[in-house]
Amino acid sequence: MDTRTTSSDIAPDLPLAARLFAQLRQDNDALHGPDTGITRDTYGAGEERAHALMAQTARTLGLEVRNDAACNLYLTLPGRDRAAPVVMTGSHLDSVPRGGNYDGAAGVVAGLAVLAGWVAAGVQPECDVTVMAVRAEESAWFPVSYIGSKSAFGLLPAEALEILRLDTRRSLREHLQACGGRVADIAAGQAHLGAAAIDCFLELHIEQGPVLVEAGEPLGVVTGICGSLRYRHARVLGEYAHSGATPRSHRHDAVVALAEVITRLQQDWADMEAAGAELTLTIGQVSTDAAQADISKVAGLVTFSVDIRSRSTASLQRMEAHLLSAVRQAEARHGVRFELGERTGSQPAQMDAGLQDALAAAMEAMQLPHRRLPSGAGHDAALFANQGIATAMLFVRNAHGSHNPDEAMDLQDFGAGTQVLARVMAQRAGLR
Repeated sequence: MDTRTTSSDIAPDLPLAARLFAQLRQDNDALHGPDTGITRDTYGAGEERAHALMAQTARTLGLEVRNDAACNLYLTLPGRDRAAPVVMTGSHLDSVPRGGNYDGAAGVVAGLAVLAGWVAAGVQPECDVTVMAVRAEESAWFPVSYIGSKSAFGLLPAEALEILRLDTRRSLREHLQACGGRVADIAAGQAHLGAAAIDCFLELHIEQGPVLVEAGEPLGVVTGICGSLRYRHARVLGEYAHSGATPRSHRHDAVVALAEVITRLQQDWADMEAAGAELTLTIGQVSTDAAQADISKVAGLVTFSVDIRSRSTASLQRMEAHLLSAVRQAEARHGVRFELGERTGSQPAQMDAGLQDALAAAMEAMQLPHRRLPSGAGHDAALFANQGIATAMLFVRNAHGSHNPDEAMDLQDFGAGTQVLARVMAQRAGLR
């Protein structure tokens, strides 16, 4: 008997989704107390609880549950042809410290809601369909981008295992081992995922900016994901001196030198935008040394960070060239020394044109307004796309931005996005 059905006939289990969001918040409050935001720490108690919740939910639905060496979680509804390339969806479950409940988690919950609807309808896809709960997407804990997804493809450098978590000062290796990870497999570059075995990867995520909210539109189709170029631990070395006794001609002021660099970079950014470039520049941390700096001293040390993002590798490189030029000139003018430290970053990624069209067509069929827009934030979808896998992202409107406790995704918007996701997943998996 032919059990195929149209995707529009199968409703995602949105009550299940609401319960999962509520339980995620409740679990967070049990760890950290209410009114503290959401802290699902990477390879820590918060992320562990979230993964356990999703695994138990999947078992209740009768899905296959497995983990890879990095403790990424795979929740699979088997298809008729187990050898066929798998349709994948998902996102991450970790958060930044004191973040919101939906960043990342919405993509995992949406995937489970879709599969729960299919299980309730008694249908079987032609190929396996997997919800992936990715580990360690947020680099707020370990200063490395996409630890979980890189590990899944065998791409995490072995030396990254020795990087320390910023709060515990314990290594990634130690945290992985405590969570049951297989560190030797990661160090050896053993891949759990390969591009040839994946039909597509679809990621639903809250929008982390204001575009959809200001447009009054619930959903957006992502065109591309920005790459990043970062100096996380830069510093300026000048000379401490008495504020009253040292004339300007004899000062080597680290604060003034950095201020000059920042001012010049802001103008360079504006000039690049005026010429048509698309990028952002953020100096997110600036600190003098609390143990030495004083109101009556010329500052001899300033630490700072640099975060440059763009969908264009050329724009990233050009802004870095502006940074290096500004640093050289400030060193010469003020007699200071800049040490930018380690350079890290991630590659830009373009989303698959056919999948973008499929998401847009599903919205049009549901009479939903939508737009196409880039993602300024990084996502695991970028790693999938850069492996040559057909990849797409769907943004859900979210008030008050992201990486803060005030994330405010409306569950009605989430429901619409999950239905769109379900339609495209069903098309790819043979439920037509």
